[in-house]
Amino acid sequence: MLQNNLLQKVSENHICKAFGIKVVKSNEVILLAKAAGYDAVFIDLEHSVLSTQDASILCSSALLSKITPFVRVPYQCGQGFVQRVLDGGAMGIIFPHINTAEDAKRAVSTTKFPPHGKRSLTAAVPQFEFQRVGAKDVIQQLDSTGSTVFIMVETVECLNNIDAIAAMQGVDVLLIGANDLSLELGILGEWEHWKFQNALHKIANAAQKSGKILGVAGLYARPDICKMLVREHGARFVLGHLDVGLLAMAMNRNVELLRDMEM
Repeated sequence: MLQNNLLQKVSENHICKAFGIKVVKSNEVILLAKAAGYDAVFIDLEHSVLSTQDASILCSSALLSKITPFVRVPYQCGQGFVQRVLDGGAMGIIFPHINTAEDAKRAVSTTKFPPHGKRSLTAAVPQFEFQRVGAKDVIQQLDSTGSTVFIMVETVECLNNIDAIAAMQGVDVLLIGANDLSLELGILGEWEHWKFQNALHKIANAAQKSGKILGVAGLYARPDICKMLVREHGARFVLGHLDVGLLAMAMNRNVELLRDMEM
């Protein structure tokens, strides 16, 4: 099976550099991410109009480019939807708005084959480049390295249950969802506020105690906080930015350059 760059980077004590996709659905965006040096793509089906077919095409392109595709699914989308995304080539699922250990347990169950979960087996999947592989090998490899479970920490209830969620077998990554978390805390965008800073430390401590990977998303304008989480708390998954954000910033800079020509 094709390599999971997140797990490989963690084993080497490096960060997995991720790029978010929510508006650009052509294969070229994968090639651009590869050329830039990203290790993974975060394909967003929660806050976009991308389809499962779009996600599958992007996943297959990423796998062939040796970039690991992870897909964020919509809240409470159902087991069948998650399975379609996994069968379409995702190497992991990002679950939003997880609140309790029971929520986390159900998330794990949708991604794993029996006896560890309820995922159904199918033949010829993109993760194996559609080659014929024995069923036992497919199950073993997809369960161990081809179905990474990200739990987004973005609600107060999740924060209150973080130790139990982190301890859940099958959970791989605690991913800080900075924007929704600060919104729930009543301090939207106030990254220096003690409530937000305390939340970061609480999540990081839970990840370290349970041996889970710490990830961060949403702090695109605050690389200093991301750096702190990487260097002081061992965060190993960092979502650098989204396609729409990078395009907007580049376009704004270019228009300013053009305006300067008239000065």
